[in-house]
Amino acid sequence: MPLAPITGFMQIHDNILIAECSFYDFKEKIERKKVKSWLKSISAFANTNGGSLFYGVNNNGEIVGLENPQSDAEFISETIKTRLDPVPEIQLTPIEHGGRSV
Repeated sequence: MPLAPITGFMQIHDNILIAECSFYDFKEKIERKKVKSWLKSISAFANTNGGSLFYGVNNNGEIVGLENPQSDAEFISETIKTRLDPVPEIQLTPIEHGGRSV
């Protein structure tokens, strides 16, 4: 089965996300009580050459999806604004694949 392009920097094959960038991290879910775990990744990307953090993807690259992507995106955005200084430039891009949201 050929790889299905989603955007210019990643593809999905057999429900596995294959990132084509050098700097990426996968988070299976939004850790609302342990925000430091993912804020560290965002801060590291902001202080280097950038990167991509994929929520709703496990460590093996398997797309597990997010239960409430809109609420999660709002939480991510608000947490970044209130916890990081200076606030890094970010782009939240929702992706739908196989009925799952990333």
